[in-house]
Amino acid sequence: MAVRVAQEWFAICGGCEVTILDVGEPLLDVLPELEFVHMPVIMDHKLYGQTGEQTAMEIPEADVGIISGGVRNEENRELAELMRSRVNTLIAMGSCASFGGVPALANQYVLEDLYERVYRGNSTTDAGATPSGDVPALLDRVYALHEVVNVDIHLPGCPTTPDMFVAALMHLLKGTPFAVAEKSVCDTCPTIREKKAVSTLKRPLESVEGVGEPLSQARCFMEQGFLCNGPATRAGCGGMDEGVPRCIRAYMPCRGCFGPLSLSANPMVDMMGALSTIGLDPKEIPDRAATFNRFAGAGRLQPKRVRG
Repeated sequence: MAVRVAQEWFAICGGCEVTILDVGEPLLDVLPELEFVHMPVIMDHKLYGQTGEQTAMEIPEADVGIISGGVRNEENRELAELMRSRVNTLIAMGSCASFGGVPALANQYVLEDLYERVYRGNSTTDAGATPSGDVPALLDRVYALHEVVNVDIHLPGCPTTPDMFVAALMHLLKGTPFAVAEKSVCDTCPTIREKKAVSTLKRPLESVEGVGEPLSQARCFMEQGFLCNGPATRAGCGGMDEGVPRCIRAYMPCRGCFGPLSLSANPMVDMMGALSTIGLDPKEIPDRAATFNRFAGAGRLQPKRVRG
């Protein structure tokens, strides 16, 4: 009997859905064992009935539920609660669902200030009243999925990797536990750490030393003076076999897209400590909260900025 799968997307760019499609040929191996009953990106199953005849949202019962994106508005929250009640296992797919992701940068501002800044005070916008009907009301902030409902599996990443998605599905099909190792990007980075202090933070547009050479012969990008979020970012972007991290593979410092090392970690605190150990002053970074918590702003990690 096929495993029934339901999927929804909330505050997200759609990259995690592309990841599912990018699985490619391995997806053909598991498709015979899966039955997608709701997935907006690939099938036309309406929430309010195929002709809009229903007055309440409905998702078919499923063995596995997948939600990507952070919980931004009342409809997202209602739909998350509905899916949780209709599935046996719920997966938070991607950093937006797991940690708030880039949309949670909005958590730096109180809701009314956001309305004023984006919808009323912007020079390209005709000011108007906040809609009160037909559009779901925004919540006070962006929430990670586990702040709203119980989550069984987190697949981090912006986006997560196709092989991680397949691995999670295969474990579920086999009935075996699945978890992403709590290792940092630094743990899987092949560059050389000399543990020598540096004093100047370089601009990210400058080239790192050793471009084109084997990474195993290049010096750690952080020790070259580049801001690299590797010490505070969970490994996994290089694949489930702990391959070379994606940005490092392109000779670019880690940007932190796989989120914190654990749900309770604070990347900003971890990164400020890592910078200090090699002689870099965290105060040189003008927007530390947004830079270090760029992909993990839910859970009240983003301090508020209120215009006076």
